[in-house]
Amino acid sequence: MFKYVLGRIGAMLLTLFLVMTLSFWVIRLMPMSIFENPEVSPEIQAKLEAEMHLHEPMLAQYYYFIEGIVTRGDFGTSVKVRPGLDVFEILSIRIPPTVVLNIFSLLISIPLGIIVGTWAALKRNKLTDNILSFLIVICISVPSFVFASLLQYCFTYLWPIFPTLYDSQATTFGGQLYSMILPIIALALGPIASIARYLRGELIETLSSEYLLLARTKGLTRTEATVKHAFRNSLVPIANTIIPMITGIMGGSLVVEKMFAVPGMGGLLIDSILAGDHFLTVALLIFYSAISLFTILIVDISYGIIDPRIRVGGGK
Repeated sequence: MFKYVLGRIGAMLLTLFLVMTLSFWVIRLMPMSIFENPEVSPEIQAKLEAEMHLHEPMLAQYYYFIEGIVTRGDFGTSVKVRPGLDVFEILSIRIPPTVVLNIFSLLISIPLGIIVGTWAALKRNKLTDNILSFLIVICISVPSFVFASLLQYCFTYLWPIFPTLYDSQATTFGGQLYSMILPIIALALGPIASIARYLRGELIETLSSEYLLLARTKGLTRTEATVKHAFRNSLVPIANTIIPMITGIMGGSLVVEKMFAVPGMGGLLIDSILAGDHFLTVALLIFYSAISLFTILIVDISYGIIDPRIRVGGGK
């Protein structure tokens, strides 16, 4: 198991280094200048360029970029989106609302998805299964921002129960969370449907296997056999759906966060690209890549834990 995990970590670090290098060169070679603010005098601009080594060749800039990350963990300073702020200061401000939004959507989607998928599998080919399957297809096919629009129309216009936008002025966590109820629901519908669909298919296949039939002949009910024996074998493909949801909670949802004015990570990358804020753009690309690679690592490790055959094959 140790060699299996070590190999996956090595591959992740190598990929992250390649992403860092590619992001640096692509962003720095873009035609937009880092400094295009007419309010900044030429003297100040020259001083900033000297501090950031922008007057030196690209290879030297790349060296200072890697050296700053490795020795000081310094990814640079924003010069346009939030001028003067360190990149990590900006992330520390924008990450918490996104984390809260996504964590609560996951707390809803994972248990409900498991319940719906199990219920549909146990009621296979019956009216309940047909209704649930139809709703699952709708939730998977329709984007989350469409559900967000419907929720806003129904529960803020027709029936003004919830606030239309995120309340950044709320003094309590409960007040901020209350203003997030609609985006949480909008983000949870898709994952609920995805988990339910995968779990239903896997459970139907597992319930018809020979060892489940043997468990039934020993006196277990269909529900007991499903809970005690069928879930473990059904977890391997479902892990590929659930784990990225958990590890990707800092990624944010661009459209939904914009619709409800949630000051999270959604849209920050677009804002930095449009503004030509090279340092922030590169740092965000690395940030999102690290999340994606960490997600893949966790999925691989979980596969090895859930199914030892995968771990043995990976070691070979």
